[in-house]
Parts: sequence; C-alpha cells; structure tokens
Amino acid sequence: MYYVTKRLEISSSHSLSLSYKSKCETLHGHNWIVYVHCKSKTLNADGMVADFTDIKKTISGKLDHQNLNEVLPFNPTAENIAKWICDQIDYCYKVEVWESENNKACYEKDV
Repeated sequence: MYYVTKRLEISSSHSLSLSYKSKCETLHGHNWIVYVHCKSKTLNADGMVADFTDIKKTISGKLDHQNLNEVLPFNPTAENIAKWICDQIDYCYKVEVWESENNKACYEKDV
C-alpha cells in the first residue's frame, strides 16, 4: 500500500449554528491546518497516488480566504469540513482539520 499526505494552510471564516449559546455563533476566523491522507495499492501512470497540486487546488481553491458559510452547504464545523474534504479527493481515506493549535477534528472512512 502506498500512502501520501498533503498539508494545507487555509485562512477562512465561519459562524456556527448551534443548539446552545456560544461565541462561535458569531462570525470569526481561523488559520486552519489540514492534513489530507490518501492511499492506494497501485500508482497512477505518473507514479503517484495523488497529485499534491491537485489536492491543493481542489481544497484551497474552494476554501481559502472565504466565508465557509457562503461556500459550503452545511454547518461548517471542523468535523463537517473534514468529511467534506475527504469526499472531494480521490483515494482520500482520512482528513485532519486543526482549527487551532489545541483543537482538531478528524474524519476517517470506514473500510
């Protein structure tokens, strides 16, 4: 099995719709750190699992310097963002989304 990981830095804002009062209901920003993990038993014709540039274009191109409430069709929690990213990238099996140095959400596909 071949494994690759792409690390991305994304600056964006969001506000959360929650069932309780929270300061996160107010528009605020993060400098997100995202790890996109991909795997494959075989390599493509170029000798890669996935092209790092394509991963960056797909994710940063959509999310960087955006209000996530305006570009994503769901409540943009770190957990929901992690799943959305995983669904966008071929061969992705796991995504880690760090919204701050101390707060990480992870989504991993059941295999």
